[in-house]
Amino acid sequence: MVMKDNKSQALKQLGIVFLAIIVINLISNFFFKRFDLTQDKRYTLSETTLNIVKEVDSPLYIEVYLEGNFPPEFKRLQNETKQLLEEFTAYNSNIIFNFKNPIEKEETRVEKMKEFYAKGMQPLSITVEDKGKQSQEVVFPWAQATYGDKYAKIGLLKNLMGASTEQKVISSVQHLEFGFAEAINKISKEKQKKIAVIKGNGELQDAFIADFVRSTRESYYIGTFTLDSVSKQPTQTLEALKKYDLAVIAKPTEAFTEAEKQVLDQFIMNGGKTLWLLDVVKADMDSLYNETGTILAADRELNLTDMFFKYGIRINPLLVKDEYATPIKLASGNQGSETQMQEYTWKFSPFIYPTSTNPIVKNMEGIKFEFASPIEILKKDIKKTVLLSSSEYSKTVGTPSPISLDMVTEETTPEEYEGKGLLPVAVLMEGKFNSMYKNRVLPFKDNTFQASGKDNKMIVISDGDVIKNQLDKGVPLELGFDKWTNQLYGNKDFLMNCVNYLLDDNGLINIRSKDVDLPLLNKEEVYKNYSLAQLITVGLPIVILAIFGFLFTYLRKRKYSK
Repeated sequence: MVMKDNKSQALKQLGIVFLAIIVINLISNFFFKRFDLTQDKRYTLSETTLNIVKEVDSPLYIEVYLEGNFPPEFKRLQNETKQLLEEFTAYNSNIIFNFKNPIEKEETRVEKMKEFYAKGMQPLSITVEDKGKQSQEVVFPWAQATYGDKYAKIGLLKNLMGASTEQKVISSVQHLEFGFAEAINKISKEKQKKIAVIKGNGELQDAFIADFVRSTRESYYIGTFTLDSVSKQPTQTLEALKKYDLAVIAKPTEAFTEAEKQVLDQFIMNGGKTLWLLDVVKADMDSLYNETGTILAADRELNLTDMFFKYGIRINPLLVKDEYATPIKLASGNQGSETQMQEYTWKFSPFIYPTSTNPIVKNMEGIKFEFASPIEILKKDIKKTVLLSSSEYSKTVGTPSPISLDMVTEETTPEEYEGKGLLPVAVLMEGKFNSMYKNRVLPFKDNTFQASGKDNKMIVISDGDVIKNQLDKGVPLELGFDKWTNQLYGNKDFLMNCVNYLLDDNGLINIRSKDVDLPLLNKEEVYKNYSLAQLITVGLPIVILAIFGFLFTYLRKRKYSK
């Protein structure tokens, strides 16, 4: 009788559980909720990302090439990428992802590597260590998103020079959501904003800004806008420029006329965004590679000083000399067969790691400058944020001044830089700008002249070469890549972020502010205590399961033996 009651009670409980599961499943069809139990909420997508993901209305395929035999740090990056993409698919089943090793088959290995190189997806050679044994593996830390006939590449591993693999992985995980969200937004949305690349004052030739234009064109309309017509038709030129959302002024070498300045000034007063990349000192690496290896760095008059003074900054005609700088290769030894190329630190080419928490530069890799000038911040009502500064061990060099390649052998002491460093070289300005022609006679008559502007923003970078890509046999290379040292710097990401920030109307750039706390194993400690680590990670769980199994069996026998 007791056995029948127990059986009936068990069946009743089973029926209740079964009914509860059915009810929960029915409710879940109408309500969707996911729980993120991590302390840093790294699996909680931002509102901007959610909006981008939910608006994908047809299949979007993501191929992730982070697959193969690699160290635990890369496994962690692989797992974090997979979990993020699982979040995407949970909110929109149109997003389909797959992990694959593109060079798994030996017969197609070379062909596949060429294909990836052509797309700008450079492989990475890594050392895999296993109990003291080392082997070399090639991995592709890239992903590609495809939507219809459009595609975008996503770099999964950030190139932090001098950083350990663990540090690179942590920085890379912090960028994952932004990288994928930006790529999906880029290929799934129609272009709306328009960018004007200003010409007419000796700006960089098209070949030297080709990669910037190519990258920007993926998300925005971009075209050349010349100021030559200002001399004859200033009003019509201004009206034409007002149709653009952003003006990029890339390393002008000729002075602006007052009429040209009025056109740019009124473009800003009417809400137009501007990205300035200016060299106020005549000094170029191309000119330095001459027979003497010497140039005279001198002031370059662009006639923009009064304009920027009115907006709240001054670019001083000095050069930044920084101990923390990028390398150059120079020939050493006797000429002929004994000549060797040797790397030297070139102190006029600062290597700047951002320290600002602004989303434009937060968690970004280092950016290469060449002959930058310090930006002086003036007391104006405009909000100013220093995006990039030289290192603590930097100082200014006055002009005119001779610059020689022989300077690579100079020896310095920390005392020479005491109290002189941290010089701003990139500044973001936000607010309502006042026209430089307020209460002044106008260079040309303009019936729509505005003395004060709308809420606006601009970015000023005191080095035009930040946007300049190198050429290899006339072919533009990727922006930020130095063919002489084979180093890839963060110039491209920095400028893309500047453009996105200036034009962003959906908050995409703010995803960069996300902080991720990613604890990683200390490999040295693990190897030092290898047996103990094995006991804790393998043996302890087995012991715990055995204890629970024994207790469960004992209690069950004790209950039903009565």
